[in-house]
Amino acid sequence: MNNPPKYWYKAKKILSKRDPVIKKIIKKYSKGYLTSRKDPFYSLCRTIIGQQISTRAADSIWSKFEIKCKKKIIPITVLKLTPQTLKSAGLSRQKISYLKNISKSFQDKSFDMKSLKKMNDDLAIEYITKLKGLGIWSAQMFLMFNLNRPDIFPIKDIGLIRAISKNYKKSYPPSKRFLKKISNLHSGYRSVFTWYMWKSIDPVDVEY
Repeated sequence: MNNPPKYWYKAKKILSKRDPVIKKIIKKYSKGYLTSRKDPFYSLCRTIIGQQISTRAADSIWSKFEIKCKKKIIPITVLKLTPQTLKSAGLSRQKISYLKNISKSFQDKSFDMKSLKKMNDDLAIEYITKLKGLGIWSAQMFLMFNLNRPDIFPIKDIGLIRAISKNYKKSYPPSKRFLKKISNLHSGYRSVFTWYMWKSIDPVDVEY
């Protein structure tokens, strides 16, 4: 397993001081942390496969996808696989087209990781979402898991919203006003807050 992001332990201390709810969750899951493979292509493929399905369903399809790729998650491998082969892994026609498009963008180097790393969060999201198949949620997952940005708050993530409702005893979905309050409270380390919220409702680590 990778080491935690360099801000992780500092973030845990700060969030615990700010909020007794998150303090309990951090204490309960003290050994876990956000991990990354540092492989941008891998992360984006994983994100596409995880779109709009549960973590468990995504893990199942990902395992089949890895087998089809013979464990080599690289652009040329995905480009060589037929749509029929990818469909047999449980992928929809739409997701297959997204995977092919991303593979092409990496293969011809039109997707520029060096430039992306220098961008702030907003500009990076704008850049990533220019790729077909990657919306704001996908871009946020990439920033959290691949670039380990500390302050991402994926407000459209169903798991996060469910966890906030449960842990803060609010109706589902919580009001925009309450979500803004939570966002402000954990500003600076919202990626860490989000990770612990996910952990509180599903012990399986979220990974992209």
